[in-house]
Amino acid sequence: MRPPALRNPFAAKPLPEQPDIEAAALRSDRFRLEREGDWRRLEQIVRRLERGSIRRLSDEDIVDLPVLYRQAASSLAVARETSLDAATLRFLEDLVTRAWYQVYGPRVGLFRWLARFLGGDWSRAVRAIWLDIVLAFTAMAAGVAAGWLLVARNADWYFTLVPGAMAGGRVPGASRAELAETLATGSDAGGLSAFAAYLFYNNATVCILAFALGFAFGVPTLMLLIYNMAMLGAMAWLFASVGLLPEFLAWLSVHGTTEFAAILLAGAAGVHVGRNMAFPGEASILSATAEAGQRAALVMLGCVFMLVFAAVLEAFPRQLAGFEARIVIGAFMLLVWLSLFVLVGRKGSLDRGDTA
Repeated sequence: MRPPALRNPFAAKPLPEQPDIEAAALRSDRFRLEREGDWRRLEQIVRRLERGSIRRLSDEDIVDLPVLYRQAASSLAVARETSLDAATLRFLEDLVTRAWYQVYGPRVGLFRWLARFLGGDWSRAVRAIWLDIVLAFTAMAAGVAAGWLLVARNADWYFTLVPGAMAGGRVPGASRAELAETLATGSDAGGLSAFAAYLFYNNATVCILAFALGFAFGVPTLMLLIYNMAMLGAMAWLFASVGLLPEFLAWLSVHGTTEFAAILLAGAAGVHVGRNMAFPGEASILSATAEAGQRAALVMLGCVFMLVFAAVLEAFPRQLAGFEARIVIGAFMLLVWLSLFVLVGRKGSLDRGDTA
């Protein structure tokens, strides 16, 4: 008995019979004809939306848009699985992509979004986390007090709290004239001083970490705020010890009212996320965290604007302005931020669900 012949795996597959090709083409034509009316209607709606003619759409078209989009997406999936003709496949891919942007894509451009963000969205998000702002502010105030008291009791604490790169010539034992020189105005704005550059880098880092560490129920965020502000308390004691505290606060206020406000909001955003994880209320932990994360991210985005603005203030006005001008600039910026967060976007706050 002869063994069965082995099949060659590399042999060319036979071409499909002519009737099979005709049947596939017939199925493709029937598939397209059954759905082409809805595709064309979706294409007309999308074309009008792309031209900005939304007012010309009827209520029925607006209601049917998501339905027609889902039907077209389903047709595209079928077309890919059944290998329909290439022309139909390309048409559906283009139509579904364009329709997706109209159904789920952004509704406004960059400048309009920025105007809406600064015109109320950011302020409402800040007011919504007022309790977390109180907690973060308490931690920052405690840090300033702790730094002042520790150094007042033992000057060696100054070198523990204040890094050498930040201290420079601002150390215990320096004379009043030496410390006053570090606060003097410059002859030009050729660049930031080493202290100013380090201070900005430090505060920007603190903002990022304060927000990122909020997932651990906000505890590391509060500890970070306390430590960071302890450095400020230590330096405030140093200048106060030689009678230069008003000059130091004026020098710091030019950018400090913006930069430290950004730290406060970043810390509050991190605490907000952690607090909602620890106490989700009636909602699940995931849903409560997701909602808090969206609100906190909006606040954090505003902190980026504040840090950039603080860098400009740090590079120019603080280096060139005198004592009185520094006080005026710092007070003015504090008033600007308070007005923005307290007054802007009040209308419609309740409708948007601005609650802590």
